[in-house]
Order: sequence, then structure tokens, then C-alpha cells
Amino acid sequence: MSKPITVDDANFDQTVLQAEALVLVDFWAPWCRPCLMLAPILDELAEDYSGKITFTRLDVDQNPKTASRYQIMSIPTLLLFKKGEPVSHIVGYKPKAELKRDLDTAST
Repeated sequence: MSKPITVDDANFDQTVLQAEALVLVDFWAPWCRPCLMLAPILDELAEDYSGKITFTRLDVDQNPKTASRYQIMSIPTLLLFKKGEPVSHIVGYKPKAELKRDLDTAST
């Protein structure tokens, strides 16, 4: 069963940037209502894309260095990384079908 992995300023480079596979980073905060609405959808997508995309979560309040590095101004923000480079940028809540379409487009 695949679940999103928690990443932080200390392990971001190793977990996300050095990964061979695609990595989706969910930039979120516990007080963010749309972030909390998106969380179960990302849990489902992590299962759907198991072995294809690694799903991670980064709390922007606890990890300001990485959030600042990627100029995260609004949350939730999803960045899809391929070989250490962001290839897709999604801001705000989206339903599962839209996220799935965006991921399929970006991962091809």
C-alpha cells in the first residue's frame, strides 16, 4: 500500500531531487483547509500510481527553506519532479479526475 512520504528541509534533496522516478511534492500546512481536502485524494493517487510516481508531502511552516527555494506562495501547491527538475506546477485544490489528467500529461 503506497502512501505519501513526509519530506523536510533535511532530506528533500536526497528524497526528491536525487530520485530516479517521478516525485510529486505536496506543499501544504495543517491549517490549510484545501490542503486537508486534497490529502485523501493524494493518498488514493499514491496508490493508483504506485511504482510510477513517488508521492511526498512537505509542511511549509516546518520547512520554510525548501518552500522558499521553490517560491511557494499559495498552498496547496503540487510540484512534479523528473530527474531533480520541476516539470509540472499545480496550485490549489483540484478534483481527482483533473489531477489524474494533469499527472498523466506531465508524466509522459
